[in-house]
Amino acid sequence: MKAVVQDRYGSPDVLGVREVDKPVAADNEVLVRVHAAAVNARDWHLMRGDPYMARMVLGLRGPKTKIRGTDFAGRVEAVGRDVKRFRPGDEVFGEAEGAFAEYVCAPDGVVEPKPASLTFAQAAAMPLAGNTALMGLRDLGRVQPGQHVLVNGASGGVGTFAVQIAKAVGAEVTGVCSTRNLDLVRSLGADRVIDYSGEDFTRNGRRYDVVFDLVGNRSLTQCRRVLTPSGTLVLSGGGVSGGGSLVGPMGLLIRGQALSRFVRQRLLVLTATPSKENLSALRGLAESGKVAPVIDRTYTLSEVPEAIRYLEVEHARAKVVITV
Repeated sequence: MKAVVQDRYGSPDVLGVREVDKPVAADNEVLVRVHAAAVNARDWHLMRGDPYMARMVLGLRGPKTKIRGTDFAGRVEAVGRDVKRFRPGDEVFGEAEGAFAEYVCAPDGVVEPKPASLTFAQAAAMPLAGNTALMGLRDLGRVQPGQHVLVNGASGGVGTFAVQIAKAVGAEVTGVCSTRNLDLVRSLGADRVIDYSGEDFTRNGRRYDVVFDLVGNRSLTQCRRVLTPSGTLVLSGGGVSGGGSLVGPMGLLIRGQALSRFVRQRLLVLTATPSKENLSALRGLAESGKVAPVIDRTYTLSEVPEAIRYLEVEHARAKVVITV
């Protein structure tokens, strides 16, 4: 099968489409014929081995996992002997390593039936970004109807889901984005949109019950300034590509965890973990019309390097999808 393979860290030029062995489903896995996959900030972090400290886990000289990509949507090709929920031909979506390929194997616990109302491309856009938004707002932020929520990075992959999920809960939502994305964020349901090029949301005097920071470009002092006295800051900033760093956005996350012990406000670091339960919740939101994936551009499998290059230099908004 064809797959996007990486042997060393570097620019998108280190990625290449090669013929590799087709994977075989383990007992608890499904083998999926991939029809679409989505690009995430995680992909360029892995591609570049950035921040450098992460290479202690990812692999010192090159990534241990050679095939890039995480989000996928497609049809089940085969199932392991312990899998009872799926059969060949079922349309599914999920999250697993190696999605930039014609086939991917995924544990049964991170796969769910594809939302019937979505195309494969739309469904592929949901798992990682949608799950991050869901866990950030529901599980950590504990957002309630009527609360005031600010999403910093509202036009990005996670941000577009976060705005919609917060509105579905019944919150009043403020989105922070660039000038060109103001109309997009409004169309997702944001009650107020702040253009960061003309207004500093940390200095306008407004306060929020929950701040969901998806950018990591503000200090803890600045973020805490816009919280209510008992408000919650959820940190999930992936950062942007700046040529390599030692700790990158991890520095802000570490400082947030350390400070959280000494302040009344809740300062929380999000670690999103995939699960079929969360995928089921996202499917329900999609099928009810409360959440709709937004796709900026689509690329083919051979164009994955261009897709990641487009994403990492901050030009992308919402989701970038790979059709296979």
